Amino acid sequence: MTLSVVVITYNEEANIGRTLESVKPLVGDGKGEIIVVDSGSTDRTVEIARSHGAKVFVEEWKGYAAQKNSAIEKATGDWILSLDADEEVSADLAAHINRSAADDHRSPFEWNIAPALDVEYENLRTDLRPLPQAFWIARKNYFLGRWIEHGGYFPDQKLRLFPRGSARFDENRAVHEDAHTNRRTAVVKVGALLHHSYPTLSEYIDHMNRYSSLAAEMMVATGRVRFNVINIVVRPLAAFVYNYLFRLGFLDGGEGLLLHLYHAAYVSWKYAKAWDLGRRSSSGDPA
Repeated sequence: MTLSVVVITYNEEANIGRTLESVKPLVGDGKGEIIVVDSGSTDRTVEIARSHGAKVFVEEWKGYAAQKNSAIEKATGDWILSLDADEEVSADLAAHINRSAADDHRSPFEWNIAPALDVEYENLRTDLRPLPQAFWIARKNYFLGRWIEHGGYFPDQKLRLFPRGSARFDENRAVHEDAHTNRRTAVVKVGALLHHSYPTLSEYIDHMNRYSSLAAEMMVATGRVRFNVINIVVRPLAAFVYNYLFRLGFLDGGEGLLLHLYHAAYVSWKYAKAWDLGRRSSSGDPA
């Protein structure tokens, strides 16, 4: 089995070296390749990626999902591991993938069965074999110097490991894009992706501001969004109560409080921006 690690980047010099160093055990000694699709970084991202042996392609930005699909299409390995530029493969996950890949007489990875996704996705090859052939991996999120373990942020499973040609990211979503497959899926039991997401509160707020704008554009594209107090006030409050109290986010201390507080703000911003964008579009005002 050969593995292609695929990553999209833009000005990720603070993260990309750590990410690519973590996958060396998976692709070294001819076991695989690293594909990086960069969208015009102005820092040392491309230089660092090439120093780690990555095949680097520079392309115009097409959106998160389309950019990730472009990286997948350039892969030549039997299997694909899709990573974000700020994610690191834990040592135990890398070791587990290597051990499992060396055994050709059983399912490639130790797993727990997950429900198959009832999604038919265009241009995907169908596999009718009974064993799972696409895998969800747990992700740990690092926020303001703390690993977040509650409030729905762990295990935060992502479909990231799949045979070439068997999964694509949904290009209908401008943000929070997910991979879809028509293969039977399972959850890898060992290790995690380590998401070095938001080292400062300012970066987190900037990220939520940017993502709420993209989410608002998606909402407006599907229809007019009216001003609604439930969406702008009640939904954010409900999200905070559910995640912080019922999903035990308070156990993550002050970091957990800030994470869920500003996530609730993101929910409010999303609906408010959608209303404002729809209002301006219908009246002919500049966006």
